[in-house]
Amino acid sequence: MQSQKPQKIDLNVDYPCPSCRRRGRLVQITLTEAFGCDRCQQLFVVEDNGYVLEQLSTSYPYKRAWRWVGNRWVVAQTRSGQSYLHLALGIILVLLIVWLPLALRSSNGSNILLWAMVSVLFAILPAMIFWLTYRR
Repeated sequence: MQSQKPQKIDLNVDYPCPSCRRRGRLVQITLTEAFGCDRCQQLFVVEDNGYVLEQLSTSYPYKRAWRWVGNRWVVAQTRSGQSYLHLALGIILVLLIVWLPLALRSSNGSNILLWAMVSVLFAILPAMIFWLTYRR
């Protein structure tokens, strides 16, 4: 059984294309640390000291990256997704802990249901944006 430890990407080795699911082969682009797929025509560069293959694409808003584990590509976790999660959770906490009590106190008992619905909507909105951004 192959190990799951990422291996350094060798520019002289033949790899399957991570984008088109093993139908295409990656071909090195001469005099660069880049690859091109012979089937889907996507371009890839080697990053992170040779351990990450990153797709160059203008149609996808976030960079897709993979690590080679010996027999297949594994999606590389990006740091930006973790920061967006912390940001979304922070916004939700601020809205529920700070804004909701202030809104309820200023309403003097009237329209409490309206203020509660608005605060829940504002709390769900960052979670929905995060989900739409990172769904597959």
